[in-house]
Amino acid sequence: MASHEFISARSPRIKGARRLAKRAFRRRERRFLAEGPQAVREALAAPGRVHELFTTAEAAQRHADLVEAAHDSGAAVHRVTLEVMAELAQTVTPQGLLAVCGFVDVPLSGIGPARLVAVLSHVRDPGNAGTVVRTADAAGADAVVFTDASVDPYNGKCVRASAGSLFHLPVVVGVPVGEAVSHLRGLGARVFAADGGGDRDLHAAADAGELDGAVGWVFGNEAWGLPEEIRALTDGAVAVPIYGAAESLNLATAAAVCLYTTAREQRGRRGASGAAPRYAADA
Repeated sequence: MASHEFISARSPRIKGARRLAKRAFRRRERRFLAEGPQAVREALAAPGRVHELFTTAEAAQRHADLVEAAHDSGAAVHRVTLEVMAELAQTVTPQGLLAVCGFVDVPLSGIGPARLVAVLSHVRDPGNAGTVVRTADAAGADAVVFTDASVDPYNGKCVRASAGSLFHLPVVVGVPVGEAVSHLRGLGARVFAADGGGDRDLHAAADAGELDGAVGWVFGNEAWGLPEEIRALTDGAVAVPIYGAAESLNLATAAAVCLYTTAREQRGRRGASGAAPRYAADA
């Protein structure tokens, strides 16, 4: 069990964890924070990823299985007061568990044969980016690529929005979008730009059999989408059809439609191939 309780946010160990809220320190130490029982559970399921676990007394009782798993994994477990946890956490109402984890990203060359990959180009909103990671994981994607102009996947809000999926599939960080597209093409994938101004309809592309094979999707900035020079790198811009009066879909929703439509086509409309799906208890 934890040897003692940290009662001051000025402790060097607490300061060391707090500074991981800043990107520069995360990059230097190649560590980040995963907050809350869901993120901690998924981090512990990835061998060797959790280096330290900070927990309040109440959370240690409520989530004794996670504290025990952290001990068993060799991670250092520290008890902290509610006040110290409030200093460490990045949420308004902390849940009492916070892990210091090692980076999970892989080089672009680490993406081998892949059927479905999401590429985030100039995506700046961490909540959207984390939701795309979660959606890609749920849709059975093989990887998510964060290009060099996109948000840091280890941003606290992005980690929370991924709901643990950051630990489930390969994530590539900091590569130029052209390099990512070229790599996917080299793997035999068609690469499409998801763009509301695309000259092709997503459903028409699916009906034409264009989504049956390996596919990479490039998703652009929340406000201005994808510039022409990036669309030109792909095999074409594809638009999600809007049948009602809404002006557009936000990035995370459009990504979900594109990824799930592709997953359905790749597995066959009757689910003839691929693993049997599970069904979530919530939306």
